[in-house]
Amino acid sequence: MSIVLAFVVPVIAVAFWWLIRQGVMSKPWLETGLPEAVPVRSAEHVGLGIFLAVVGCLFALFGSAFVMRMDVGTWSSLRLPPIVWANTAQLVLASLFLHLAFVSAKRGDRAGPRRDMTIAALATVGFLLGQLLAWRELTMEGGGLTTSPAASFFYLLSGLHALHILGGLAALGLVMSRGGADGGRLRLGIGLCVAYWDFLLVVWLGLLVLFLGWANRFVEICRGVLT
Repeated sequence: MSIVLAFVVPVIAVAFWWLIRQGVMSKPWLETGLPEAVPVRSAEHVGLGIFLAVVGCLFALFGSAFVMRMDVGTWSSLRLPPIVWANTAQLVLASLFLHLAFVSAKRGDRAGPRRDMTIAALATVGFLLGQLLAWRELTMEGGGLTTSPAASFFYLLSGLHALHILGGLAALGLVMSRGGADGGRLRLGIGLCVAYWDFLLVVWLGLLVLFLGWANRFVEICRGVLT
């Protein structure tokens, strides 16, 4: 139980912080002054925050299951294919160019956001193709889906992460198709994509920490605190 709390509590804490920043605890009916003085809250941002909180808890629960399985019976660590690091670099690149697209949109640039979003989309597709190559390389080296618990977790978690990447690509394509929309809506769409890609990048880095065994020390510290 302490392991589950160690993974889930930080996710819940970040989710509450995000939602409070979006103003879900505010009481607009108690605000005084002109209507323009009341801050406008974005329902899209709040909705994305709730969705990311749910997805974050899902990955946190899988992460805690991964750590608990390491303590049961025999466990053999998994050697990650080297291409995983190139994939990680592509995901970082995609997040970076989405940030650049958002900056361009804030400046009122019309061509910059589309260019940067296109590069981000291509880098993300490269990440997914690289993941397919990583799975293929792992299988060829004898690390099939059912060969070991570590391999099974790798396919499960990386596959679940890839599905969320695909969903993000669909949303990014929708934003790119509305490139001629007014500046406010374009900034909103790009901003949501930025938050989603940053989230997926953090999740992927967390998965790498699990796969490489670096989370063991973290779990030991949490056990010492919670017991």
